[in-house]
Amino acid sequence: MRMDPINLHDFEVRAKQCLPHNNWDFIEAGAMDEITTRRNRTAFDALTLRPRFLRDVDQRKLSTTMLGSEISFPVFVCPAGGHKLAHPDGELATARGAGKSNTLMMLSTSSHYSMEDVAGAASAPLWFQLYHRGYEFTEMLVHRAEEAGYKAIVLTVDTPVPSPKERDQRNRYENPFPLGNFRATTEELPAMSGTDEAPNWRPSPTAPLTWKELEWLRGLTSLPLVLKGIRTAEDTHLAVENGVNGILVSNHGGRQLDQTQSAIEMVPEVVAACKGQAEIYLDSGVRRGSDVLKALAMGVKAVGIGRPLYWGLAVDGADGVHGVLELLRKELDQVMAYCGQTNVEAIEPSLVNIPDGWGPGRVAG
Repeated sequence: MRMDPINLHDFEVRAKQCLPHNNWDFIEAGAMDEITTRRNRTAFDALTLRPRFLRDVDQRKLSTTMLGSEISFPVFVCPAGGHKLAHPDGELATARGAGKSNTLMMLSTSSHYSMEDVAGAASAPLWFQLYHRGYEFTEMLVHRAEEAGYKAIVLTVDTPVPSPKERDQRNRYENPFPLGNFRATTEELPAMSGTDEAPNWRPSPTAPLTWKELEWLRGLTSLPLVLKGIRTAEDTHLAVENGVNGILVSNHGGRQLDQTQSAIEMVPEVVAACKGQAEIYLDSGVRRGSDVLKALAMGVKAVGIGRPLYWGLAVDGADGVHGVLELLRKELDQVMAYCGQTNVEAIEPSLVNIPDGWGPGRVAG
């Protein structure tokens, strides 16, 4: 009798066994030499814990909020495009799995099911991730997201030009499914060029996105605005000056630009520059409950998973996504007890040993 997965690595192994080769490579690929993708993990491993004992840890609170949306524990589903690559029910299954775990899902612009269909399948909070591909398309997407009940707009800022993955180029990979949020007309497909999730994408210039677009975007909706991909103190200062509500520290899983720091290495710089004026989230490289605790101790409000959601989908659809999330919940709960922590909203910063050289203001002169 085959044992159920006992950690996310088990899900990864089983997903690789059941996914087509090219789909697997698309999910796992990083940019160029994939150094940053690997660094997202090695940086977490470089952080060590300072456990505290002789404390009453019998009752532990894992629930928290993200911009007022209540979630049962501080792990959410990242916006990743094209879930049909792992399961026929795609984002519908992902939404159901997140709902079973009572946590938030960010839906990608490049989803295989429409935002309205996903909203119909969801029982937990939804945020909409936005690629700006021109004023007309952005306005259409934002208005639809608000009408469908999404609670925030997550604007991705770290894809100024296309970044084809070398694995995909070798495989001559093309996404076989249409985008659910578009009619896939001749006019709409070029607008999505520059996102590797788009079917048969071509490396054409993307619509300009600068700080001045934020004021226009805010004028479209009353929803909170989160910027995904901010990584430096300089851009954090500009983000809070522009009134953003949240910052998702992310390097896109190392899929867009190689040779950068890991996401977790950038957190001290962003947190210090933010000064509590916006909520801070993290994705890229989270695989264990201890990773979640480390991020929380460094000032992050909640962390997201990307590749692991595909693993869960491939193994068991909605139940697989739920299973991945519940393993992280179990591990987080356990490591909190071992470290003398009873509330995810009050994790002690001294809990983590941060390597020398991590922190704000390290700009070469």
